[in-house]
Amino acid sequence: MPENRPTKVLIIGAGIGGLTLAVALRRLGMEAVVHERATELRAAGSGLSVTSNAMAALDVLGIDLHLAKWGQAVTSFAVRTTRGRLIRRLPLPEIGAELGVPTVCISRTDLQQALLEAAGDTPIVLGSAATRVEPDGTVHFEDGTTARGDVVVGADGFHSVVRRGIVGPEEALDGGYVCWLGIAPFSHPRLSAGGVVHYWGSGQRFGLVDIGHGRVYWWGTKNMPPSRSLNWQGDKDEILSAYSGWAEETQAAVRATPREDILAVGSRYRTFQDRWGEGPVTLLGDAAHPMPTSLGQGAAMAMEDAVVLARTLAGATGLPAALRTYEDRRRERTRAVVTASIATSTMEQLENPVRRLARDSYLRLVPNRTLLRQQRAALTFPGIPD
Repeated sequence: MPENRPTKVLIIGAGIGGLTLAVALRRLGMEAVVHERATELRAAGSGLSVTSNAMAALDVLGIDLHLAKWGQAVTSFAVRTTRGRLIRRLPLPEIGAELGVPTVCISRTDLQQALLEAAGDTPIVLGSAATRVEPDGTVHFEDGTTARGDVVVGADGFHSVVRRGIVGPEEALDGGYVCWLGIAPFSHPRLSAGGVVHYWGSGQRFGLVDIGHGRVYWWGTKNMPPSRSLNWQGDKDEILSAYSGWAEETQAAVRATPREDILAVGSRYRTFQDRWGEGPVTLLGDAAHPMPTSLGQGAAMAMEDAVVLARTLAGATGLPAALRTYEDRRRERTRAVVTASIATSTMEQLENPVRRLARDSYLRLVPNRTLLRQQRAALTFPGIPD
């Protein structure tokens, strides 16, 4: 690569991780082009958490997405029984205050819009579905076109074409349940401004999350075999029936959401891979380390990845070596979060009544300092080594 030519980064995928990388590279004065297989940028109708660690990572590069105006900072977090009795309040807001950066709950659509605004004039090529990547950084697309980058980043999610070219075919792992997701205009006395409430049952859970502007993101899970969970085609009555007898606000949120706005997704993840790249190619986000959603860290890990990758590339002369450095910097952090997400997912979906009682009793009785230590570890961005 001529020394006077700027590094060109091809980002495959315009999800949260890909767009965050585009923003980070633009902030550092690097050239990027995003290729997205969809023909329009339309985020799924669900919500997510931009946790304190992701906010702190963005701050390393001076990136302020002004997320408080788009979503809602978390002010309380409670875990309750199916009937609404309090099990424990979790210290998520306290950790955010201690770290100086809050957790913000937001719709995917709003986060996407905030990232697009920050990405400015970064080119985003829609309807550009990658099919394979060559060792020299040439990407082939479904329509027969090609593009070449000095660096190619697979940010193309769970079904990543770029990942498949690196690690080969893989079997997806299944968590054993379906996730229903929706956003609705909704209010309830049990959900305060900035509130997050989780309800734990037998083989199923429910969550209510204030995402600001009079909207609530809700999600529900229910254990079922992959033959159903991966292609759920039921109606709203089935969801309402699943939460019959639960706290009234759970069913009220479902009723407030049109059936066509409710998403159903299976609880899939993959075996953690040590190898994320080769030559000029690497991965980030769900393409690198797909995980269950139980810790709410999927988007945050992708955003951390993006910041660390952009900073590692800035000023690098040996690009493949810089990519391997990025991967080394992220591997153990993301492995730990994936492992914790799988364990939490399994624990939260328990059906055995004895194990459920032990789970709930532990959460009620565990010392607050233990919860603080556990959450502080997840919510603290580890930084970028010099």
